[in-house]
Amino acid sequence: MTLRCDVLYLNQVITMNENTKTANQETPAIQMTDSAVEKIKAMMAREEKAGHGLRLGVVTGGCAGLSYELRFAKKPYDNDVVVRCRDLDVYINPESLPFLKGIKIDYIDTLKESGFKYSNPNASSSCGCGTSFS
Repeated sequence: MTLRCDVLYLNQVITMNENTKTANQETPAIQMTDSAVEKIKAMMAREEKAGHGLRLGVVTGGCAGLSYELRFAKKPYDNDVVVRCRDLDVYINPESLPFLKGIKIDYIDTLKESGFKYSNPNASSSCGCGTSFS
């Protein structure tokens, strides 16, 4: 099942997986800015990963307890939720869904810093570098 990130809401994904008929549409599953999608697509091209998707997940580790995992994947696993953000397929494993509900991913490139920035409403705290949270 492939869904659009600007239309899909995480509660709908959970609802579809549980085969119930109610859905709460308050929080988008994920949001990716144009600059984040463009950077990921450029990295895919540079690494010759055309036709791949982005695997987005949460793993234990980092200075705050949990870290974001971004990597390229040729195809989703059978139980992944596939969210389409513009022309990028994002694969999310069901275990990571509760930690990612409503996340916004941006890419910034300034004189002071560059990299992906995460705004996660589920994080109670984060580390100074912004890639680890609890």
